[in-house]
Amino acid sequence: MTEEDSNSVTEPVPGLTNARALTLDRVAIRTRESGVTLSGWRLSIASEQGEGTIVRVDAAPGEEWYRGEGIFLGWTPERLGQAYEALRPRTGEATFQLQQLG
Repeated sequence: MTEEDSNSVTEPVPGLTNARALTLDRVAIRTRESGVTLSGWRLSIASEQGEGTIVRVDAAPGEEWYRGEGIFLGWTPERLGQAYEALRPRTGEATFQLQQLG
């Protein structure tokens, strides 16, 4: 691979080298502004720069908020959303199976 080829390779998340998702967990979230519990997803990520998490809050249909922790602290919501979409696990089938008993 030439130097020109290595420069043209894009990383899934600009600014992070070898970024990869570790876990994706469903979480309950409370905010000061709301009296109800919201649901969200916490994506734990590791890279050569360190580890961090991106929390995506499902506020309302079609409305999502992002919050960064660790190496993602201080990132803009737009940049967090792009990183979340680039790194979240994608599967074609459900991660659980119902047992057929009887």
